Amino acid sequence: MVYQFTVVLAGRDVMTIDMADALCAAGCDDGHPWSSEGMAAVTFDREADCLESAIRSAVADVQKAGFTVKRVEIEDNSPLLTRMGD
Repeated sequence: MVYQFTVVLAGRDVMTIDMADALCAAGCDDGHPWSSEGMAAVTFDREADCLESAIRSAVADVQKAGFTVKRVEIEDNSPLLTRMGD
């Protein structure tokens, strides 16, 4: 299954071409690097057996590129999330 989520980079406010190249070389070629409003991040479409595996592998690849992860975000309306009481 393909899981979509965003990994926000710590201490980075702009995504440069060099950063994007480093991320791609580290295995983030299924991610879309971007920056906006003082935040640099990578939105992934990561194939894995489960969401946890997808996030863990993406975080490991981001770290392999030399960056620190601040947080992982999943959209509120994502079908990955199950809401209690709905």
